[in-house]
Amino acid sequence: MFDARLRRLIDKPLGRAGTWLAAAGVSADLTSFAGLVFGLSAALSIALGHFLMGMSLFLLSRVADGLDGAVARASTNTDRGGFLDIAFDFLVYGAIPLAFAIDDPPANALAAAILLASFLANGCTFLAFAALAERRGLATMRHGPKAIYYLSGIAEGFETIAFVVAFCLWPTLFPRLAIIFAALCFASAIGRLFLGWRILA
Repeated sequence: MFDARLRRLIDKPLGRAGTWLAAAGVSADLTSFAGLVFGLSAALSIALGHFLMGMSLFLLSRVADGLDGAVARASTNTDRGGFLDIAFDFLVYGAIPLAFAIDDPPANALAAAILLASFLANGCTFLAFAALAERRGLATMRHGPKAIYYLSGIAEGFETIAFVVAFCLWPTLFPRLAIIFAALCFASAIGRLFLGWRILA
């Protein structure tokens, strides 16, 4: 919901950092892999009950996720890089609810399952539209330069980061917070269905 507006604030510093990393010989793919390692390490930390460590690693993974595109724009954009970027995002986002379920199955498993189902609904509408938008030659710059068409929704990157931080700060509230976030993700999926229906008509 807020991603497009936040781009105006973060694009310039990300661009400068990406230019510096590219000049230092760091590739966009390596930055993406670093984000994946940080993200999966965050999930492992959460599963072991180290929530603040998990939060810190998750935030590092999101910084790397922002930097990989900036590095690519400062060097060479590739389809492989765009593929890794979105695939690794889904892997990290999916690992976090699973980690909370592992940490406390009786308290968290059902809410984690509902949240993962909402991620699936949100993600499939997002990716299905992106595939058909590519076929039609549709493009948008609302979220900055992207490898695929980013169809806006209620639950995007900023909301995901905010809820994961909240999960880690108040882990006993995970079931309630996860249901709230799942409701936002389902609402986002429904909104994307209607937008896709209208745009592709």
